[in-house]
Amino acid sequence: MLLHDDRLFPSDPVTRGIARRLYATIRDLPIISPHGHTDPRWFAEDQPFADPATLLVKPDHYIFRMLYSQGVPLEKLGIPRKDGSKVESDPRAIWKLFASHWHLFRGTPSRLWFEHALSSVFGINERLSSDNADRLYDRIAEKLQEPDYRPRALFERFKIEAISTTEGALDDLKWHDMIRASGWGGKVVTAYRPDSVLDPEFEGFAANLEQFGALTGEDVMSWSGYLAAHRQRRDYFRERGATSSDHGHATARTANLSKADAEALFAKVVAGKVSAEEADLFRGQMLTEMAKMSLDDGLVLQIHPGSSRNHNPRLFERFGRDMGADIPVRMEYVAALKPLLDAVGNEPNLTVIAFTLDETTYSRELAPLAGHYPALKLGPGWWFLDAPEAMLRFRELTTETAGFYNTVGFNDDTRAYLSIPARHDVARRCDCAYLARLVAEHRLDEDEAAEVAHDLAYRLAKEAYRL
Repeated sequence: MLLHDDRLFPSDPVTRGIARRLYATIRDLPIISPHGHTDPRWFAEDQPFADPATLLVKPDHYIFRMLYSQGVPLEKLGIPRKDGSKVESDPRAIWKLFASHWHLFRGTPSRLWFEHALSSVFGINERLSSDNADRLYDRIAEKLQEPDYRPRALFERFKIEAISTTEGALDDLKWHDMIRASGWGGKVVTAYRPDSVLDPEFEGFAANLEQFGALTGEDVMSWSGYLAAHRQRRDYFRERGATSSDHGHATARTANLSKADAEALFAKVVAGKVSAEEADLFRGQMLTEMAKMSLDDGLVLQIHPGSSRNHNPRLFERFGRDMGADIPVRMEYVAALKPLLDAVGNEPNLTVIAFTLDETTYSRELAPLAGHYPALKLGPGWWFLDAPEAMLRFRELTTETAGFYNTVGFNDDTRAYLSIPARHDVARRCDCAYLARLVAEHRLDEDEAAEVAHDLAYRLAKEAYRL
């Protein structure tokens, strides 16, 4: 399982040589992780990770969705059920089950990330299998008890300069407060994710709205009070380091209704009498409202649309949201984003970062939009599109009209802590491979390519997310 030095580089010797030289200039740059889902409690308490399965298997949706597709019940992977029913609690059994299915990940980015973690973090250079599962489990478990393998020590070892977690609007952010009070120098910030109090179709929305009002002291049953509550919570998050808000809507739809129409729509939302169309319209209106708030408070607005979330109702009923049953869908951006862009798209001091799970929109819609509107930037390949081939397609399809500098570098968007260096390494290698091709084809000089490689790996993310 030795990691090849030339992995993901072009096979052509000349182009590969260029990629090697470019990569050598950026491989050791600090990591900017501006959007993700690591648990801030790890950094607050700085306790040893429990065991290999809890660290490497259970939080990784890429892993357990693949296993589920081959008939492995999530209960056997120790994934908690909503009703509290018994699930597998022996981490060694979970690890051995995972090891027995490791062949399923051949050719996938999950294998790249996982083997990079085994090699670079634990010094393990043999392929996982049923035969060595126990031995590797013991080796990793032993390492996890050492001080050098605690969350903060790994943060520094990984050269993470800044990392953003993501918390809901109702979160008290106590772990972020604890991190700040500890005096530790690691930069861990939060991001404002208001879906639970913004999406009328979110489960428990009415109760969430009531809690939102109690938390802020605002009359959230009125349109003006509801907006004021968001402003208050955004300020609360900003005080704890937030530089962005994040919105995971079903579509990219935006709206810019008159005050009277917005009030009338919100009255339906509060009454619980909105249709699916009206719920989507309200989400769209709130994206524009959030963009307007960003002009005042400086939060970067991230739009993550295009996933049919919780597609498997049986899994949703048993385990809840985001259990690997999220499927990309077709998406439209030109008409969808126009109301927001009409309102704020020409503002150079605003940053709206649009992501997609629909590659067909890259060259037709998103790159031309980002290549025109000062406020709009393109997020990198995300979720199903963070594989090496998809990363290369992203550059091929967007550079023509958006260039490099209307994109925002890379973000890992992961819960799997040990995969962060691996994911950034993959992105850096893929970008160097693409840039090497431009140099080999005499479309870019090598000194320019080296500057772009540095920007894509480090500067663009740091600046776009105001970190």
